[in-house]
Amino acid sequence: MTNTENDVDLLSWDFAQDPHSRYTRMRQDGVVRRHVVKTLATALNAWVVTDYEDARALLADPRLSKETEKLLDAMDANKVNAEDAITRTPPSMLFSDPPDHTRLRRLLGSAFTMRRVEKLRPWIEDLTDDLLDGIPEGEEVDLVQTLALALPIFVIGKLLGVPRERHEDFRLWNGTLASLDTPAAEKRVAHGLAFDYLRQLIVDKRADPGDDMISALITAQDDGGKLTEPELLSTVYLMMNAGYETTAHMISSGVLALLTNPEQESLLRKDSTLLPGAIEEFLRYESPLNMSTVRYTASPVVVGDVTIPANEIVFISLLAANRDAARFADPDALDVTRPNRGHLSFGHGIHHCIGAPLARMEGEIVFGKLLDRFSRWELAVPADELEWKYSAQFRGLDRLPVRVFGK
Repeated sequence: MTNTENDVDLLSWDFAQDPHSRYTRMRQDGVVRRHVVKTLATALNAWVVTDYEDARALLADPRLSKETEKLLDAMDANKVNAEDAITRTPPSMLFSDPPDHTRLRRLLGSAFTMRRVEKLRPWIEDLTDDLLDGIPEGEEVDLVQTLALALPIFVIGKLLGVPRERHEDFRLWNGTLASLDTPAAEKRVAHGLAFDYLRQLIVDKRADPGDDMISALITAQDDGGKLTEPELLSTVYLMMNAGYETTAHMISSGVLALLTNPEQESLLRKDSTLLPGAIEEFLRYESPLNMSTVRYTASPVVVGDVTIPANEIVFISLLAANRDAARFADPDALDVTRPNRGHLSFGHGIHHCIGAPLARMEGEIVFGKLLDRFSRWELAVPADELEWKYSAQFRGLDRLPVRVFGK
């Protein structure tokens, strides 16, 4: 099953700091193989797909299932350590197949409308201005904490109706769950605290609804929808966690990409119409998600010359697929004018990220205002001293110390 010459430790600190060169080796090997991958605290023997065409096809392949109970059984059968416990969660849109997925996505879509997203635009613009007002010119600041994380946490919190004073709790809980070096017991505590809080918040919203998505989802349920109480809970949990961290990483990684490619920053300053395409390029260049969420083979699947048997775990590396030279010319170069924008950072197929329009809007607002307000940005530390999160799931910076200067 393994080939030591081409074996890559996907859970190592070194991999987290430089995944691209290792994924290049895996793609060049040309054979899909099994690796050890972690989901939450459980190490799994899993097949990892790294090339673009296979990744795109498999993301939309119904033979790669996400049906909750059978997926949990497959995870249990493919554990590296027999004593590990698989964390059981309520059913959700993310971990379901049609027809349940179709029903759940339709119900979520009825609350998470473009109208609701666009309604937030003026508020997001004002919030971005407020956050940028708090950045002192010429002084070292961590752009991850002051802007990249702060903005999307506030946005998703407002969208869902989570009080601002609880946003930091979710950041801490999610950080615990995403970290590779956090013990399983701590992850279970964080998971439990998040679900306990959301259960109470849903109770509060039932008693006193507002103009927010949790209230809208409750209304959809009460008006004859089929969103069960566990489904409602897991949907809110999914949006509160998935809805901010990926956007935060897009912002900080995008800023770093421009800092280390000043000619690309200059192009954006000269032509603001390039900004929407630049957001797509930031997403391709450093996918905020390293790997898609876990799937299992409901039946055998052929990938190249390899047949993956039924009931095996499969992960698709979005980060690797987005740097595939067979799809993207000069894939390791940042190019805000790149005409080929078919990245997979939002997934593909029925599980394509429902929050993609909101993430794009936040990105365009933030980068537009950063470029307009500050004439010069600079790293406050050498680029090779920056550290990336020690996470199998996310690709994002721990810190981004910068200095900015006005017009």
